[in-house]
Amino acid sequence: MRLKDKIMLKHVDRTLLVVSILLFSIGLIMIFSASNIAAFMRYNKSPYNFLLKQGLSLGLGIIGFLFLIHFNTRTYSGSSWLILLISIPVLIFVSFFGAIINDARSWIVIGPFSFQPSEFIKVILIVWYSAFFELNRHKLDRLFTNFFPIGVTAFFCGLIILQPDFGTAAIMLITFFLLYLIMPIKRLVKFKVVSISILLMIAVLFCYYIFNTSNFKRQIDRKDYRYPCSEEKFYTSGNQVCNSYIAFNNGGMWGKGLGNSTQKYLYLPESHTDFIFAIVVEELGCVASSFIILLFIVLLWRIIRIGKNSVSSRGSIICYGVAIYIFIHIVINLLGIMGLVPLTGVPLPFLSYGGSFTLSLILALSIVQRVAIETRLKKLGISV
Repeated sequence: MRLKDKIMLKHVDRTLLVVSILLFSIGLIMIFSASNIAAFMRYNKSPYNFLLKQGLSLGLGIIGFLFLIHFNTRTYSGSSWLILLISIPVLIFVSFFGAIINDARSWIVIGPFSFQPSEFIKVILIVWYSAFFELNRHKLDRLFTNFFPIGVTAFFCGLIILQPDFGTAAIMLITFFLLYLIMPIKRLVKFKVVSISILLMIAVLFCYYIFNTSNFKRQIDRKDYRYPCSEEKFYTSGNQVCNSYIAFNNGGMWGKGLGNSTQKYLYLPESHTDFIFAIVVEELGCVASSFIILLFIVLLWRIIRIGKNSVSSRGSIICYGVAIYIFIHIVINLLGIMGLVPLTGVPLPFLSYGGSFTLSLILALSIVQRVAIETRLKKLGISV
């Protein structure tokens, strides 16, 4: 290992690194446990199929991490403008010619591999926000400065909705909205921007309802998450959530034991992706599941702490954005599988199977680690 590599690794945030490794390791174990039956019985593949693919994604992510922590966050900020421009034709191409998986044309398939470009846009937008707000930090009282990133977000959400992938679009909107609320902008300006944005969103939804009433009502009916175990929903829209309840009930305090889930026997068809936490509770119980929630809390706390201690506003915005990005995924996924909000197909960070999401998550954590490195080197008087 080169001296520069050793210096970089020496100054990473160790708590964040250890918790990340621990969560990814738990995820890898649970993905194998939750997917081996479905891989063999449903997809006619090796029981190790999803384990090996997730392991490959993690391996690529580690290589990417070791590469990315060498670049200053100024490099990320500058390149984010170019990457966003390049991503526009990519998303347009995917919307019309991409592969359809789970009713969404969101994927590019190359041989045995597939990836979802929209997953990476979430992280790239966070980095772009940090560049934009730092560049315009003296113009934050101007309405145009505030509305421009909103317009950019809305544009990319529109491209993603065309696929259609409402879950990803919603997360992008919520991430920017929460990130905007914590920005050091005058309250009056912030109030005007938020009010106008909400009114515009209502107007867009109203127009969508007027010109496409039947489709609008169909989308609303699909999002009706109440009473999933009722007679009319158990075999349709409520089937997965109802089986998730059964998994929670089976788990109890200590679980049925690793590998002993019954709900993964095709009762929960997405047991290794969206509903993996239900399998975690069933096999490991509430105590172990609570420990995983605690790890999530520690991870988010460390990211916020790194952002608070950052020597630049750019680094702070990146960290706060990544913390919001991870937090939203956790909350929407867990509330969805508990039947408290509509299901949106949002994966659970670190635990759910998915190469694109795993790589985008490692990308986000790598940039946060770079912020931590810059802060520590700056305090030591070392040029970054």
